[in-house]
Amino acid sequence: MILLDYKDNRPLYEQVTEKLQELMLLGVLEEDSQMPSVRGLAVDLSINPNTIQRAYSTLERDGYLYTIKGRGSFVGNVGRLRESRKHNLTEHLGMLADNAVRLGITRDEFVQMAVAGYDKGGRQS
Repeated sequence: MILLDYKDNRPLYEQVTEKLQELMLLGVLEEDSQMPSVRGLAVDLSINPNTIQRAYSTLERDGYLYTIKGRGSFVGNVGRLRESRKHNLTEHLGMLADNAVRLGITRDEFVQMAVAGYDKGGRQS
């Protein structure tokens, strides 16, 4: 289910893109399953079809979707995308760890901070 936040400063297509990515990575939208039509999703969300088309184009460019002419859009290889995001997260954690060392934060303090952030993030989902 996609809920849009009209108070959010980000454009609606970015919100739709992010929500669809989450649904794919969580397995709600399974690999190779057909996506809702642009018009159908636009009607469901009460937004302009061009907004959905822009979100789908972004998702296709980033490898989350593929299109078969005359048939529609389908969920791409989510496993590969999940691994790519995991790799990016590992790199980001490395940079955070470097910053922690420069600030004099101990390994144990860093781990406690990471656990607290992880726990906080889990409650916000």
